[in-house]
Amino acid sequence: MHIRFEDLTFKLLIRLALPVTVFAIVLFMPNPAGLSVEGQRALAIMALVVILWATEAISIAVTGLVGVVLLLLLGTTDNMSEAIHGFSHPVSYFLIGILTLGLAVHRSGLAERLSMVLIRGSRSNPTLLYVQMLCSFALLTFALPSASTRGAILIHVYQKVLDSWGIDQVHPFNRAIMMALGTLNRLASTALLAGGITPVVTSALLGGGFSWTQWFLLMSVPFYLNLGIGGVFLYVIYRKGFQFKPGYFGADEFQLGKIKAIEIRAALIVSITALLWFTDFVHGMHPAVPALIAMVIILLPRIGIMSWQEFERDLGWSNFFVIATALSIANVLVTTGAAAWFSELIVGSATDLQDKPLTVLLIMSFGLAIVRFFMPNGAGYFALMIPIVMASGQMLGLNPLICGMAVVVVGDSVVYYAAGGTSAVFVFQNARISGPEIFKFAVIMTLVTITVLFAVAIPYWKLLGNPLVL
Repeated sequence: MHIRFEDLTFKLLIRLALPVTVFAIVLFMPNPAGLSVEGQRALAIMALVVILWATEAISIAVTGLVGVVLLLLLGTTDNMSEAIHGFSHPVSYFLIGILTLGLAVHRSGLAERLSMVLIRGSRSNPTLLYVQMLCSFALLTFALPSASTRGAILIHVYQKVLDSWGIDQVHPFNRAIMMALGTLNRLASTALLAGGITPVVTSALLGGGFSWTQWFLLMSVPFYLNLGIGGVFLYVIYRKGFQFKPGYFGADEFQLGKIKAIEIRAALIVSITALLWFTDFVHGMHPAVPALIAMVIILLPRIGIMSWQEFERDLGWSNFFVIATALSIANVLVTTGAAAWFSELIVGSATDLQDKPLTVLLIMSFGLAIVRFFMPNGAGYFALMIPIVMASGQMLGLNPLICGMAVVVVGDSVVYYAAGGTSAVFVFQNARISGPEIFKFAVIMTLVTITVLFAVAIPYWKLLGNPLVL
């Protein structure tokens, strides 16, 4: 079928109509009291970028760059370094380092070998296979940080197991496996500072200067709990699918083969990098430093894993531009006072609740879940909500760090629909899992996440010296 250029242009204009209209309204409306002209322009740019990220009318990387250019053209800042703040931030290069590490582990074949080792231990027990899969999400994250890459490898490996057992797509056991891959796999990544774009961008927005160890101590408990409890609920929902006795799958189909030299090199690089992250309390290096060291070794001739040409082609550079531009726009929201002004609007409607910190945070949490539903792009959601919620919490006497971490826990623990994350889309498409099925579990996970936040995370964070009320 021939699609005319005019038709494509018209569709693009329709998709651009909403973000451009909102941008114009915010930009040209009368300047609100207490908001600077620069702050109003920054809010207009953020509105444009967030809606474009949500609708993906144009590439998310291009959208971010449009936002940065508008920051400069509209005079939101006189200092160019503020407009490109994210491009000079160490976490942007930390992200490049860990993406390179994950790509090397994948390319070497080590990732699939590790997956096979885990699976071979549960050959004839569906329940044990399921439990091992949940554990593998956390274990494999240390070697393969990206949830998308992990999912792409694991779905291939587990599909081989399901096929060998004669399990079709509509079988409840298949749906349990695929739902876990699409919704719970990502939780293991956010528990680690090196777990991909979400922990990288949120740690920078929280402004805590987190070490690898600090982030793990703070985030591993709520995210691993959400992973485990979510796994239990999926088991209960699809419990009938676990009641069968599969045959013993063939050893030749899952033969590991002799370990290759490239896999040994990849394992050594991962081990050394992880050791440097684990011991950051001793040497004090920023987490980006071990990641960049690993990247350099991976790209060295002969002793490395891949060539520069492969690195350029396969890295997925849009992640770098998204995180850098998100940090830049969020920074201008703060420096122009736009985030503080927006927060004052929120605080003004919650003055009666200033002596009820838990109630305030509870209302915030459900509000964050609603916002996240309408904002599938994580970078946009975090760049908008973290500065606003932290400023609002501080005005109400709450610890801004706790409020910011609540944004992360609530916003990254639930997948509301198939397009809710790159690591989920291809899994749900492959398994043909319906939207209502995904949303039903999302509602359960929203309640689980908020319960874990209040019952476990807040008391736990207090023990670590971060109380809810300052």
